[in-house]
Amino acid sequence: MIQLQYIKEHRDECIERLKIKNVADVEQRIDEIIALDEKRRAIQKDSDAIKAEQNAIAKEIGMLFKQGRRDEAETKKARTAELKADEKRMGEEMAAVEQELNAKLISLPNTPHISVPRGKSADDNLEVGRFGTMPELPADALPHWDLCAKYDIVDFELGNKVTGAGFPFYKGKGARLQRALINFFLNEATNAGYVEIQPPLMVNEASGLGTGQLPDKEGQMYAIPLDGFYMIPTAEVPITNIYRGEIVSADQFPIRHVGYSECFRREAGSYGKDVRGLNRLHEFSKVEIVVIEHPDRSYERLEEMKHHVGGLLDKLGLPYRILKLCGGDISFTSAMTFDFEVWSAAQKRWLEVSSVSNFEAFQANRMKLRFKDSDGKMRLCHTLNGSALALPRIVAALLENNQTPDGITMPECLRPYLGFDKI
Repeated sequence: MIQLQYIKEHRDECIERLKIKNVADVEQRIDEIIALDEKRRAIQKDSDAIKAEQNAIAKEIGMLFKQGRRDEAETKKARTAELKADEKRMGEEMAAVEQELNAKLISLPNTPHISVPRGKSADDNLEVGRFGTMPELPADALPHWDLCAKYDIVDFELGNKVTGAGFPFYKGKGARLQRALINFFLNEATNAGYVEIQPPLMVNEASGLGTGQLPDKEGQMYAIPLDGFYMIPTAEVPITNIYRGEIVSADQFPIRHVGYSECFRREAGSYGKDVRGLNRLHEFSKVEIVVIEHPDRSYERLEEMKHHVGGLLDKLGLPYRILKLCGGDISFTSAMTFDFEVWSAAQKRWLEVSSVSNFEAFQANRMKLRFKDSDGKMRLCHTLNGSALALPRIVAALLENNQTPDGITMPECLRPYLGFDKI
C-alpha cells in the first residue's frame, strides 16, 4: 500500500509514476484519497473538540453540585448527553470514512521506480542481457510433452483423471529430477547466506492482504471459504508474513530466507499453446528467495538476487535472457521487476522461469513491518523476492535442450542429486 503521507505531499509525482503503470482515472482516485483524508481529519478535530468540552463540563458539574447549584448542574448534564450523542454519530461517520479510505488505498497499485520503462504489455519489456549458448537441435526434435510421454516421466492424462488439467504426475526419473532441482536450488541459496524456511501451504486473509495478493481481482487464488484460508501462489506470501506487525532491528539487515513450496494458481483465462505440457500449471514446485532490507540498500540487494538467479541458470547450462518489465507488465505490488526467460529449443520460444522484484515499502506498509533507524526514527522496511527457481519450465527446457538420439543428458550440477547421468 502506498504511504498516505507520500500521496499527500507528492500528489503530482505519485500520479505521474502511476501513469507508467497505466492506472485508469489516476488523478480522480488520488484526489478522492486526499479528500477522504481531509474529511477524516475534520471529523477527528470536531470529535476532539467534543471530548474537550465533555471533560470541561464534567469538572463544572462537580463544582456546581458542591456549590448547591443543582439546576445549573442538571442543565450541564443534559448538554453532556447531547455531546455523547454527537460523539457516537461522529464515531460512526469516522469508521465509514476510514473504511472507504482504506479500501481506496488498498486498491491502488505500487508506484513503479522512476527507471521503469513505459509500455502497455510484455511486448514493451526491455531486454537487458542475453547469456549462454543456444542449442542446435535436429529438425525432428521433440517438445517436452512428447519427451515426457516417450520416457514415461510426467503423466498429464493421469493428472486429468485424478484432479484436472494442470495437475500432472511426475514418475520415476521425472520425480527424481524434480527432487534434485529442489535440493540443488535450496543448497545453492543456503550457501549464499539464505536461511531455509519450510512454510505452510495455506495462509489466512491477513497474510494475503499483507503481501498484496488480496483483494484478488483476477480470481487467481484458490480459496477455502469454510476455514477462511487461501492456497499459496508462492512461498513469498507465508515467508514475508513471518514479519507482519514486527519491528526488526537495523543490524539484522539483510534478512534473507529461502523456501521450497508447492504453488497453486487458478491461471484463469489461460489457453492455447502457452499452456501445453509444463508451460502453465495450476500446481507446481518452486524455490523462492525473500529479502527484507534497509531502504537505502534494497536496489543493491536486487542486483545481488539477479546475480544469484543467473548463476543457477549458468550452472544448469540453460541459455537465458533478462527483461526489465515495463509499466504495463509489472505486477500490482512491484516497484521494479526483472524477468528471467530460458530458451526452449524444441518450442523455439522463451519461457519465463523467474521474476525478481523490489516492492520497496509497499508490502511493509500493508504489513506494518518496520525498523528503528540509527537516528531513532521508526521507518518501513523494503521487501524483495525472486523465484530461484520455478521448476516446470526449467524441466521443460532441460528436457528439450538436452535431448539426444539415445536419451536426455542431465547437467553436471544435478548428477550428484540424481544418481544418474541420462534419462
